[in-house]
Amino acid sequence: MKIEVGTEYQISEDVKRNFNSADAMTIIRQVGAIVQFKLNECKGHGSMPLPHLQYLLKKNYLNERINKRQFIIKGDEEEQIV
Repeated sequence: MKIEVGTEYQISEDVKRNFNSADAMTIIRQVGAIVQFKLNECKGHGSMPLPHLQYLLKKNYLNERINKRQFIIKGDEEEQIV
């Protein structure tokens, strides 16, 4: 799974307490096997190993947010395929 800089993830209620009760986090940098992120609502920042981020995604503790621009572009691509 490829992690892109700028991707925003929704944090589930189950693990919110581990992330200063923030609703979402945004990836700001990936250096090797370490991912750095900032928490939304100015609740802080941090880093974690890439395998741990992948684990959180696999267990649905983090879910990728799709912004409106990505949603519209994806919708246009699907219409063109048909």
